[in-house]
Amino acid sequence: MANQSGAGSPPVALSVAGFDPTAGAGIAADLKTFAAHSCYGVAAITALTVQGTKGVRKVEPVSAEVLKAQIEELLKDVSVAAAKIGMLATRANVTAVADLLEKAKLPNVVLDPVLRSTSGAELLEPSGVKELTKRLFALATVITPNIAEAATLSGVEIKGLDEMKAAAEKLHQLGARAVVITGGDLEKPVDLLYDGTTFTPFGGQKIKSENTHGTGCTFSSAVAANLACGRQLDDAVMLAKAYVVKAIEKGFAPGKGKGALNHFYRFQNGQFVHSHSISTPSEGAAHGISHF
Repeated sequence: MANQSGAGSPPVALSVAGFDPTAGAGIAADLKTFAAHSCYGVAAITALTVQGTKGVRKVEPVSAEVLKAQIEELLKDVSVAAAKIGMLATRANVTAVADLLEKAKLPNVVLDPVLRSTSGAELLEPSGVKELTKRLFALATVITPNIAEAATLSGVEIKGLDEMKAAAEKLHQLGARAVVITGGDLEKPVDLLYDGTTFTPFGGQKIKSENTHGTGCTFSSAVAANLACGRQLDDAVMLAKAYVVKAIEKGFAPGKGKGALNHFYRFQNGQFVHSHSISTPSEGAAHGISHF
């Protein structure tokens, strides 16, 4: 039985994802995002990667047994208010996570169906993609694919909002309770939320920045953090979008390749803006975002 958080304790958010040594994506980005939203982050690593800011060179998956043991130990110890599931690497890891979610019945599960990196590295083996759709879609509160991921998983070629709606409906038919397709790569950027009944688009302008490594990870973990703080899904998506846009605008390049988001821009100049005080998309939610 997990310990219950004491009065005034921050909600606990769990990340199940891969480790990026540059700390721009994966586990490190998730934990930074959780902290920026006043959540306490815990994590289970699915894979180690060899990568710099120019791309992924190698992926070394963690065994399903070790991944399962990490999550089980955490769930025996802490009360998880939300979980973000990212890169899983292998079919065995997909199965292990699905088995655990079915047993634990965690609230507020955000599934980011990571298939490939921007540099082209495979982040989920082909046999795992079908298992992801079959097992994990129905266990997630919401899935957050980008355009390429949504197209691959739904079989719908996406060129604009109409195709996004068709893909979202298909993903819902495949078992997803709610879908957010992020469309920052479109000529006219728009992100689309579909809850099985209503389509809610979030339009915007292109952001001219190379500091975009980890936007997908950050968006999905920001949605999870907002859900952990008690927000409804549409508000969680709106606020996550606003956060990511501002983090891109305030981003920087720590290496020689693609730059990173500034996850802690709210701490700049010694001024911390508490996430609970943000109730509107004032940080720039009009912009479209996409996964990288």
